[in-house]
Amino acid sequence: MKKDFRIITNNPLVLEKLGDEYQVEYYEISYEDVLEKVRDEVYKGYRLLTHPLSGSVKPNETPYKSVMVSVSKSGADPDGMKIIENAIAACKKFEFKSDKYKPQVYEDFRLIDYTLISSALPSAEAW
Repeated sequence: MKKDFRIITNNPLVLEKLGDEYQVEYYEISYEDVLEKVRDEVYKGYRLLTHPLSGSVKPNETPYKSVMVSVSKSGADPDGMKIIENAIAACKKFEFKSDKYKPQVYEDFRLIDYTLISSALPSAEAW
């Protein structure tokens, strides 16, 4: 069955765990670059389906982000545009410090991001 959403991510765990069942677009890019890629999709007419700043992990604390957007264009979404622009602006306010962690901490951040996007799947599948 075709899903009405896709996941844009820089988290390899999301690709590994969800890539066989869902449309996962994995990129080896920064957290902020993920937000900018999502912004570009929203401005093309795709709907933003999960909040780009979901969870309580600040953008400067984790290098991983996964965001759900629609598969089909639905026209301009002013609310989605505002949300993604505000998320990018918020990201720019913080000093990047996720490059200062021990290697095992990155595994935890991958798991947190995977858990957050996974928690949105039941709602997305019900649409």
